[in-house]
Amino acid sequence: MKLLAKVCGLTSAKDAAFAATQGADLLGFVSHPPSPRHCSDLSVAQPFLDRAVLVMVADAPEAVLASAHRFGFRRVQPHLPAEERERGVRLLRQAGLFVLLPWADEPGQLPVSADLYLWEPSSAATGVAGGSGQGHAMSFPPPGDFLLAGGLDATNLRDRVLSVPPTARPQVRGVDAASRLEASPGLKDPAKVAAFIHTAHELESA
Repeated sequence: MKLLAKVCGLTSAKDAAFAATQGADLLGFVSHPPSPRHCSDLSVAQPFLDRAVLVMVADAPEAVLASAHRFGFRRVQPHLPAEERERGVRLLRQAGLFVLLPWADEPGQLPVSADLYLWEPSSAATGVAGGSGQGHAMSFPPPGDFLLAGGLDATNLRDRVLSVPPTARPQVRGVDAASRLEASPGLKDPAKVAAFIHTAHELESA
C-alpha cells in the first residue's frame, strides 16, 4: 500500500489546487495567526473537503470544533494543551470528526486514542509549534498508526522513512511536509510539492 502524502501549511486556493492535482492525499490548512503558514481565509479549503485537514492551535477543543463546523472540515489536527488532549480528542471524535493527533518525539505522553497520529519534532527541541523544517530522532513513537513529519522533502524522504525504527515501521501510513516545500514562508514551490508527492507515492507502508 502506497504511503499517504500530506502537504501542510497551505495558505491559498492556488497552492491547494496544485497540490490536489498532483495527487496529495491530505491538505493541511493552519489556523494559528503567529505562524507564517496561517491561512487567514479557511474557506479556500472548501473545494477540497474530501482531503482537507484543519490544523489548529487552541486552548480548548471547543474552538477547534467550532471552526471545523463553520468551514465544513471533516478532519482536524488539534494542537491542544496536554491537559486538554484526552477530553479534546474524545469531544472531536464524538462530533464525527477524524482526528489526526500531533505526537511529539518526546517521553512521558499519555497514550491518547486517536484515528491517526502525526509523529513530529518536540517543540521544546525546535522552539516552534510545527513547521520547523527540522527532523527528530524517532525515539518515542505514537501508540498507533502515524504520518511521519519533521524536515521532510523529496530529497530525504526515502532515507527518513527507511530510518524509522523496525518496531514502529508497521505503523507508518504516510508522510507530512510543510516548510521544506516552500518558495518563501507560506507560499509553496510547485516543483518541491510535486516531487514530494511523487516520491511519497513511490514508497510503500510495511
